Amino acid sequence: MTGNDRGQSLISKYVWVIDTIYRAKKISFKKLNEKWLDDEISRGVEIPKRTFDNWRYAILDMFGVDIANENCGEYRYYIENADDIGKDGLRSWLYNTFCVSNVLANSQTIKDRILLEYVPSGQFFLQPIVEAMKENRVLSITYHSYWKDEENTFDLQPYCIKLFRQRWYLVGRSTDSYYYEKGPRIYSLDRIVDLQTTDETFEMPKDWSADEFFEGCFGIIADQRTEPQTVKLKVSAGQANYIRDLKIHESQDEIERNEHFSIFEYFVRPSFDFMQEILRNGEDMEVLEPLSLRQEVAGIVKQMWKTYWEDW
Repeated sequence: MTGNDRGQSLISKYVWVIDTIYRAKKISFKKLNEKWLDDEISRGVEIPKRTFDNWRYAILDMFGVDIANENCGEYRYYIENADDIGKDGLRSWLYNTFCVSNVLANSQTIKDRILLEYVPSGQFFLQPIVEAMKENRVLSITYHSYWKDEENTFDLQPYCIKLFRQRWYLVGRSTDSYYYEKGPRIYSLDRIVDLQTTDETFEMPKDWSADEFFEGCFGIIADQRTEPQTVKLKVSAGQANYIRDLKIHESQDEIERNEHFSIFEYFVRPSFDFMQEILRNGEDMEVLEPLSLRQEVAGIVKQMWKTYWEDW
């Protein structure tokens, strides 16, 4: 077994411990070991108490998950900050990703019954981009935009990365003086043809924040010229169940609900990708406010009607 394999195996064990304690709410060390031995991951070997304590510290450091003990009664273990697991953030995303990976890795006997979505190969450039971000190094990239039939090579400063709908995106700022003044732009990793890390370094602007850059944005379009505003959507009762469980945006608030429909309120920039999300829900979603967004969506629907009407 290689060093990397041992590392992956250890991470799998950490995730198993977190998931088992999280599901049990509270569990004794004896009961935890019983569940451990019932799982293939144990290979029939118990977890020594000292090893478990070491894992607890490693789990706190790696995932930010604090496994505490009651220190009385059955001396059961529980997750002190369990609410944090369901929140957004890199550590939470890592934990959830590893949980899914563990399930899939231990399901090879039924792999033909597990269907996954295709994810473009943009992650090929993910590691060098992250490494460049850590060291504030300029990247030289060759990029093929959907809007041009040619490839362009240029240098940029990598500011942040964002995952949206199975695609990774890079927010970067060109080192060219003309384009630098225009501010950061967004690039899809699956449209990068080539990427090289240069020896040139840069200073991250102290007043720049990834959260602020995407504040009020639905997805990846960050039009700073459009201010966030209150949007109200009327959604059919059936579709509201899906939107209630999987929020369209973090600002989502259900302000009205009855047996026929619900009204959801958002504070977003009404960008093109947000309108696409509205249209994706078809007749089950209606824009109530603002009037400008309602009219814009209505215009798109009208044009769609004209397109299909020509075939009738």
